[in-house]
Amino acid sequence: MSKNSGAVKKSIFKDQRVLLAIVIVVIIAVVSCINPKFIAVKNMITILQQISVTGILTMAMSILLIGGGVDLSIGNLMVLSGVTIAQVLSLGYSVPLAVLAGVVVGMAGGLLNGVIIAKSKCIPLIITLGTSQIFYGLALTISGGRIMSFDGAFNFIGKTKIAGFFPVMLFVLAIVIVVSYILMNYTKFGRRLTCIGGNEKTAFLSGIHVTKYKAIMYGIAGLFCSIAAIVFSSRIDSITANAGSGYETNALTAAIIGGVTFDGGKGTVTGAFLGCILMGVISNAMNILKVETYVQTIITGVIIVCAVVLSNYNNMKRS
Repeated sequence: MSKNSGAVKKSIFKDQRVLLAIVIVVIIAVVSCINPKFIAVKNMITILQQISVTGILTMAMSILLIGGGVDLSIGNLMVLSGVTIAQVLSLGYSVPLAVLAGVVVGMAGGLLNGVIIAKSKCIPLIITLGTSQIFYGLALTISGGRIMSFDGAFNFIGKTKIAGFFPVMLFVLAIVIVVSYILMNYTKFGRRLTCIGGNEKTAFLSGIHVTKYKAIMYGIAGLFCSIAAIVFSSRIDSITANAGSGYETNALTAAIIGGVTFDGGKGTVTGAFLGCILMGVISNAMNILKVETYVQTIITGVIIVCAVVLSNYNNMKRS
């Protein structure tokens, strides 16, 4: 074996995505030996459906992290967009108009985050924690604290299947992933965003309009939140003001497991999605194996802690 081929193999196994894929395959193989139903195509599709909303939000979170940001408000912004859509529908307006209203609200919320963070130079974690409460309060105000129905407006997304087995909601998820991948890997915007995340001062001195790119970055995250709201409604057909609780944590955890770090400028959206799949596989496996709910909560907490520690591994080695 040549030195070059050995080096290539070594570099491949250093890729977080390869390691994640191996872990996912191993978990699937082990759980399938215990319960063969786990490997069934129907259950695999169920796992993807279960992570569809989180997957879209993970794309938003990974783009933000790569660009040097973070957003703890995406769960409540998704809900605010959702209750806006439900409210417009309840007033008798058409589905396209309701969707437009939800998208406008989502993007406006994202842009608000971006402009405040870029202009104030404050820590994104704190700013978005505050705007999360604002979005939650607005969702409560619009909904009046009650369950809001979509009256089956988006059932076709959740129930229609392409070729008889592939749900439309997974097609929507796939589009979001592909768009995110192209955006971050094949556009000037993605390259500049990565540069900003890697070193904001250097990006500014290079002539990049940091404020503009940060605002757009958060605006895109807001757009993804509105898409997530539509997919969420297609599964549940209703929404409440507190329905977004925990989604921001899951999206952040999935992105970090996938190799996206708090440092900015590092990671890939494909790795982030593999992190989301890993979380979905583990959650579904625990349900298949009938693990007690409180034990599942503990395991989820352990995964989050391990993910954060791994994301900081390079800093630990340098210190």
